[in-house]
Amino acid sequence: MSPQTPIYPTTTSEFVEERNALAPKTAEAFKAFSQRVFADGAISAQTKQLIAVAVAHVTQCPYCIVGHTRSALRHGATPEAIMEAIWVAAEMRAGGSVAHSVLAMEMISQVRNEKSEVKVAQ
Repeated sequence: MSPQTPIYPTTTSEFVEERNALAPKTAEAFKAFSQRVFADGAISAQTKQLIAVAVAHVTQCPYCIVGHTRSALRHGATPEAIMEAIWVAAEMRAGGSVAHSVLAMEMISQVRNEKSEVKVAQ
């Protein structure tokens, strides 16, 4: 694969039209849902787009990263705000690994206890 070849296919209007034609009612419902979710409400549309940028980085969806970054900029977010949202996502993803380390620590403790019980029994 050459450096110019994209890893993911480019979203084209033809792909979108075909996808929508395959399940039109579901596509319409999803579009309405998405528009409602990202509309101004208790949280501004700009903030919602920054949240989406962060979540897109956690889910690692390249299409979402591009689309929501563009939308965040169009809603007035600064590049600095977008980068901070990405750092929040990075911390949350890393923090989840640290928080879940207690599962590994518990298993280490259990195995140590099992080994010590075997030594005592011998």
